[in-house]
Amino acid sequence: PAFVTAILKDEQPTVYGDGKQSRDFTYVDNVVEANLLAAKAKKTCGEVINIACGQAVTVNETIDTINGLAGRNIKPIYTAPRPGDVKHSLADITLAKKTIGYEPKVLFPEGLQKAIGWYRENLL
Repeated sequence: PAFVTAILKDEQPTVYGDGKQSRDFTYVDNVVEANLLAAKAKKTCGEVINIACGQAVTVNETIDTINGLAGRNIKPIYTAPRPGDVKHSLADITLAKKTIGYEPKVLFPEGLQKAIGWYRENLL
């Protein structure tokens, strides 16, 4: 959210580190779908199940994608990494696929497009 709002306001987003750290972002619709699937599944009680897209995206790629979708070209401000930040995070969604039949329906670019639209309509 911070990157989207900054770029939509023509402000430079702050990146802690070099931007090469990666995350596995997912759109809220995927989480809702997974919760509904888990509620109906018979063998999920007590299980910890990762819900994500199973796709690593760097912070720099995220900012580039936001810029492209928003029609901007705003460069981030890079600052020192925060202590304890994880360099790479990629969820293993194998158990979600196997036990509840989960497949992410909204992948990163589409989810970001939807989020940008929502932010434009509701927060700016």
